[in-house]
Amino acid sequence: MNKYIIGTIALGTAAAGWLLWGNSALTKTHITVESTALPRSFDGFRIAHITDLHNTRFAKLPALVTEAKPDIIAITGDLIDARRPGMDAALDTIQQLLHIAPCYYVMGNHESRIPEYPALETALQQLGVYVLRNEAIELERSGEYLTVIGVDDPSISPDFADTVSTLRGSARGFTLLLSHRPERFAAYCSAGIDLALCGHAHGGQVRIPLIGGVIAPHQGFFPEYDSGLYTDGKTNMVLSRGLGNSLCPLRVNNRPELVVVALNSKRL
Repeated sequence: MNKYIIGTIALGTAAAGWLLWGNSALTKTHITVESTALPRSFDGFRIAHITDLHNTRFAKLPALVTEAKPDIIAITGDLIDARRPGMDAALDTIQQLLHIAPCYYVMGNHESRIPEYPALETALQQLGVYVLRNEAIELERSGEYLTVIGVDDPSISPDFADTVSTLRGSARGFTLLLSHRPERFAAYCSAGIDLALCGHAHGGQVRIPLIGGVIAPHQGFFPEYDSGLYTDGKTNMVLSRGLGNSLCPLRVNNRPELVVVALNSKRL
């Protein structure tokens, strides 16, 4: 066997190992969001943002969430996968997370199209998860408020933008929106949402340095929204690359991600 063949095999083996490692090596990303709308009593409020688990097990996830010391855990959809029946991995993960902080959950596009969703919702509620179906929950500190709003996936919510706007209109204090879909950012801005947490884009699946993600659901090639913090006026959106995979089984240069959001009260 000549040196060229040996080198090719070695390079291929290294590349395969790197790809496999990059699909399971969970990373933690810290993002700080400053807002003049945030009450002082919620200054320093921390959120662990989890999305797109797709019924995958990550042994290190509970430990990373614990290290983050979140006040709440936000779960923005696709806990399970429409192409792979079952919810055991998702529910086992949630059971562990509930020992860390209160969990707030909204559905993703995968939950919206499977007959097992009602069973998943019931199981989550029995565990103690706050399942938000076009509704809001107020958190109160020293007479000040942060309102967590959760919306159904647009695929089953034809009045999606109006629903977001209506829920925002009746909310008190800082508004934290949990929604699976980042491509609806314009609706969040129009409604006056202070901060939206989203998933769905999977980081663009394949990430190219200095360019970003290559393809995302409902956005196509080179998506406008793929990962990180986006700001338009007073509205912020934090988009996580997510954890699991669905149709495409491999991520490239795109490690699974737990996002930790710290809220800072900004004074004028």
